[in-house]
Amino acid sequence: MPNKNLCCAKVLLCAGLLSLPLAASAFEDGNPAFYFDAGRAPHNDTSTRSLTIGAVLPWGAQHLVWGTRVTAYADLFLSQWRAPTVARDGYHNFSQLGAIAGWRFRFDEGASPWFFEAGLGATSMNDRYETPDRSFSTRFQFTEQLGIGRSFGTRGEHELSLRVQHFSNAGIKKPNPGENFYKVRYLYRF
Repeated sequence: MPNKNLCCAKVLLCAGLLSLPLAASAFEDGNPAFYFDAGRAPHNDTSTRSLTIGAVLPWGAQHLVWGTRVTAYADLFLSQWRAPTVARDGYHNFSQLGAIAGWRFRFDEGASPWFFEAGLGATSMNDRYETPDRSFSTRFQFTEQLGIGRSFGTRGEHELSLRVQHFSNAGIKKPNPGENFYKVRYLYRF
């Protein structure tokens, strides 16, 4: 009898997993959302950590390009970076305000729970970023980000994504070492 129960549990689990894409077939990429993410910029023997809260505000129409639904959005965020000090005797916190123009690519004409994102924007920090490994020459930075993620929920209102985000001043002033963060994001769409 235990084998029959185990077999039924496996069938139910497989049916549930197969129904995930069907239950989330009406993804609402065009709705506003709030998110938080956590990231890390690794260095030689130290790292800078970041915590971010933000809002995603869709704009414009959605388009189909080669079977992929493309949605444009604005990403407005506030970040806190915690970085080692130059003297290596503690940590310094940096606040950052930013805005990104982003594009989401949802596969299978928008029916896939998987998506890819890319964005370009600008940020400003409360102080010039300086660590034992990096020294920015300006408080103003450009930013680029790439992300891949998956939507969950009956209408795709929950999302998890992995992201890479780069910050630099694009050579406006030297030094310009840039900083790369590797992030995990949770987003809730209304």
